[in-house]
Amino acid sequence: MKRFLAIVAYDGTEFFGSQGQPDVRTVQGEFEKALERIFGQRVITQFAGRTDTGVHAWGQAVAFTPPHERFDTEIMKNALNANLPEDIYVRKVIEVDRDFNPRFRAVKRIYHYYIWNSTVPNLFFRRYTWWFPYKLDLSAMREATRVLEGEHDFSSFAKQPGNKNTIRTIYRIRILRNGNVLLIRVEGKAFLRRMVRNLVAALVKVGLKQWSIEDLKEVLESRDRMAASDAGSAPACGLVLYSVIF
Repeated sequence: MKRFLAIVAYDGTEFFGSQGQPDVRTVQGEFEKALERIFGQRVITQFAGRTDTGVHAWGQAVAFTPPHERFDTEIMKNALNANLPEDIYVRKVIEVDRDFNPRFRAVKRIYHYYIWNSTVPNLFFRRYTWWFPYKLDLSAMREATRVLEGEHDFSSFAKQPGNKNTIRTIYRIRILRNGNVLLIRVEGKAFLRRMVRNLVAALVKVGLKQWSIEDLKEVLESRDRMAASDAGSAPACGLVLYSVIF
């Protein structure tokens, strides 16, 4: 039996996250509704990663096994896009192994975080960027990324304490600027819930010169979310699951 992997983009503004939940609108819920309309029966999906309420995606990966083999990848893509709401779009469909699970097969996940760094807001970007009107020291922020790269216990940047395993590896963090748009690109195999948004908020504290590089290091090594509470969490609207690499 065929198994497909869909590469999916979505505007997360109107979703209560990607993971299916009863009585609220989710990406998985809408995706499985589309599949049910196409095949006349429920089809279970598996996502490469979970995104929170308001978080977007350009390269979410969704695997599923259709109940028959009459569809090829192009027909499957077109059928999905004909049945999905306008804030979800399937960019590509490929055929994968029968036991393919995108969550466990992923070797890298790449997140992009966008900041509109200007004293004047851009109303057309407000759903997809964090408007931040204060000056940031990009050199200090870039230096701070080296503290976070590598394998660490990221308890201080997890949404909730008590995760059984809070050790994660960040391969690389890049900070790029194009005009008023600041891009923070974070690459790693896996992330704790809200970890990327919390890391972005910490880097912004460094950029404001409210934290030193040593302060950031101490927060990381404390393994205590309360130590980082002063930084808060960057808004969901600026975060995009950009790509999942297999």
